[in-house]
Amino acid sequence: MNVMLTCVGRRNYLVKLFQEALENRGLVFAGDTSLEAPALQEADKSFLLPPVNHEDYFDKLLYICEQYQVRLLIPLNDLELPLLAKQRDRFLNIGTIPVISSSEVIDICFDKLATFKFLNSLGISVPKTYLSINEAREAIKHQEICFPLVVKPRWGSASIGIEYPEDDEELELAYLRSKKMISKSFLAGISSTDSDEYILIQEKAIGQEYGLDIVNNLAGTHITTFVKQKLGMRAGETDRALTVEHEVLKKLGEKIGKNIGHIGNLDCDVIVGQKSACVLEMNPRFGGGYPFSHVAGANIPAALIAWANGENSNEQWLKVQTNVMSAKYDCIITVRR
Repeated sequence: MNVMLTCVGRRNYLVKLFQEALENRGLVFAGDTSLEAPALQEADKSFLLPPVNHEDYFDKLLYICEQYQVRLLIPLNDLELPLLAKQRDRFLNIGTIPVISSSEVIDICFDKLATFKFLNSLGISVPKTYLSINEAREAIKHQEICFPLVVKPRWGSASIGIEYPEDDEELELAYLRSKKMISKSFLAGISSTDSDEYILIQEKAIGQEYGLDIVNNLAGTHITTFVKQKLGMRAGETDRALTVEHEVLKKLGEKIGKNIGHIGNLDCDVIVGQKSACVLEMNPRFGGGYPFSHVAGANIPAALIAWANGENSNEQWLKVQTNVMSAKYDCIITVRR
């Protein structure tokens, strides 16, 4: 029962969690575009992979999975998801199960405008969203929204290009800065698919931020939702969190999981204000907030391994102890040469 993690980067914790879940019944492999990636140093075997948009990327990945009898393939990079979704059958044909949702689900989550429309169709509260400065200014004029606002890429990742203007002058500058940041980043290629509508302007939701792990099985059936109150952020990722019992957010996660039908974990950001819970975005993969659920008792790596083997998951893997506060920290690892 071998597992392969792609674009593993600094996610040493995921390598360890899958190693522990396997209990010596298999190996954890990891791939990245740099052999210096920290998480590669702790994998049972590591591989140098080309960039995800390289023409040889999936041929190389398929070869590794076939040669090393990989049963479970775990993608971790936003840019890889839409590409892997289209390659899913190639991996299934060699006996590898990619933990990847359908192209339709990936597109809904990756395109923040599509996310807004999907959630809105379910009656779930989302920030008011506009595709141009003029639209946003008209909304301000008619008192539909007010400053501060959020300027963000329509197809975004890693918090690149996100700005928080507090007046009209800052709105103009924020829009231009976001445009420039996108053009200099790996988001440039994706954003060029619609040159006039690749930046969104949204109302800024005010309230307490929460992170949800919305867990579906490999058939896309909703299993459970874990809720964490975010206590601190760092570089766009949850840095400190507290597990909580929040029935409203659990039901919200269930509603999303049942209607979207994703595969595996879906990382979801929510702001709870005075009147309602407002969903900010959804990422259909292991997110930076999952470790806070794991240290509180969850074990989604073990559940995925069981499901891939046609086994039932242990009920204890699908529960978390509430009121567990935890925090991330940096450490140093020697790079193998």
